[in-house]
Amino acid sequence: MKNLKVFGIFAIMTVFCLAYSADQAKTGDADLMARARALHRNMLTVDTHSDTSGSLLDKEWNIAERHQPGQRDSTKVDLPRMKEGGLDAEFFSVFVGQGELTPEGYEKARERALVTLDAVHKMCEDHADLIGLALTPDDAIKLKKQGKLAAFIGMENGYPVGRNLAYLEEYYKKGIRYLTLCHGGNNDICSSSSRRDGGEDYGLTDFGKQVVAACNRLGIMVDVSHISDKSFFDVLAAARAPIIASHSGCRALAGSSRNLTDDQLRALAKNGGVIQVVFLGSYLRDFKPNPARDEAIKELQKKFGPRREIKDEAVLAKYRQEMEEVNKKYPQERATVKDVVDHIDHVVKTIGIDYVGIGTDFDGGGGVVGCDDASEMINVTVELMRRGYSDKDITKIWSGNLFRVFNKVIEIANASS
Repeated sequence: MKNLKVFGIFAIMTVFCLAYSADQAKTGDADLMARARALHRNMLTVDTHSDTSGSLLDKEWNIAERHQPGQRDSTKVDLPRMKEGGLDAEFFSVFVGQGELTPEGYEKARERALVTLDAVHKMCEDHADLIGLALTPDDAIKLKKQGKLAAFIGMENGYPVGRNLAYLEEYYKKGIRYLTLCHGGNNDICSSSSRRDGGEDYGLTDFGKQVVAACNRLGIMVDVSHISDKSFFDVLAAARAPIIASHSGCRALAGSSRNLTDDQLRALAKNGGVIQVVFLGSYLRDFKPNPARDEAIKELQKKFGPRREIKDEAVLAKYRQEMEEVNKKYPQERATVKDVVDHIDHVVKTIGIDYVGIGTDFDGGGGVVGCDDASEMINVTVELMRRGYSDKDITKIWSGNLFRVFNKVIEIANASS
């Protein structure tokens, strides 16, 4: 009987302690969120990569309206949700998929790039009370002081440059401030990390060296996300300015060829560049094989082609419907905010706090549990605070490191003009 009484008292105390711990955890989370909100009001936050600009081409879709997360037309980014999540500035990507290396292919790519560039400009004109075009870090800072969001522009894939550096200068004048040298295949500038055609890793071409030099002269940040290992080191040898990886992860934590090795991270730091950690699950974690899902997606791609290249709305709706069925039948493991910050931790431990930032790849596949759209960006700050990062270090991660590189690229361009 005595033992039963002791056990009963122990059980009651255990329940009390668990309840107390849960309440303390809730209080702690609320305190962290309050701290994070206060910090976001005082610092400037930048995401260096989203593909939301593709939705700007849809005349029925309005980026100034709040779209409910999870709905088919919601995307991951709109202006109200940027405000909700404490995201001040977004690099809207001018993405063009890799096509044939022919005059006809180059012209189509250029047309697509110009249409997308015009759409970003139109967004800023139509919603000038909410967002403005930023060409420099100072522009973004001024816009924040005015209570507005900032739109930067990056070009994902150098394919629209063709073999004509005058095109690159034209894109610069229209606002692009970084150039991702290639994408899902080799091009005339360099070889890709995902050579789906099995092509050679030839690194940076002679024309590619001219492109890097032109970027340095104009004030365009050279982006090494998507490029091959050989291309990466060739770019470092050719560049006169710091480089960026606008949306990449660490290969030590996830084996994707899209990620940077520790040797590459160390070379990046020596160059003075920055890696912007991506939110795309397969670049954050090595998931268990799911061959049935892989095969289903493969069949879907055979049927519809690449998702980003579907232009017909009816076809796109059918693709989404069938993709939803695949997701229901073969659920996908998902990465989390903690996985994102694990990659930030790894960069900091490997090369230091001054070389890491954030590049979500929202609307290009990016999105994790806990930060699945722009409205949840504050959760990254909460997790960084939970791990002991100081406000100064968090400010570096959110914009300080990227702006240091950006301003250096501008300084080198001005010195060469």
